[in-house]
Amino acid sequence: MSKVSFSGGVSIDPFPPAAGDSVSVSYSGLLANSGADRIYAHVGYGLGKWSNIEDIEMSRQGDRFVAHVKVEPGDMLNICFKDSASNWDNNNGNNWSTKITSRRW
Repeated sequence: MSKVSFSGGVSIDPFPPAAGDSVSVSYSGLLANSGADRIYAHVGYGLGKWSNIEDIEMSRQGDRFVAHVKVEPGDMLNICFKDSASNWDNNNGNNWSTKITSRRW
């Protein structure tokens, strides 16, 4: 278990996420660099069509925004970001997605 950083200023800790875990999602990407005052992690689960979607307001910590996400059971955790003016960062349409494990190694 360790922190993993992805392109676009996104990191997840601990990684890989396991069902039932609370993970820290950190974002310092396009919206943060464009001066957004508030950023929300748009979180969902599944392959293709997302389910159990929620928007979690992130807190500013220096030059990053951080949210804590309780990982639900499923196969994939999907995340993208939006600001208070409804500007989106979805990693050029790819979002940030990772498999959810059922147990820690």
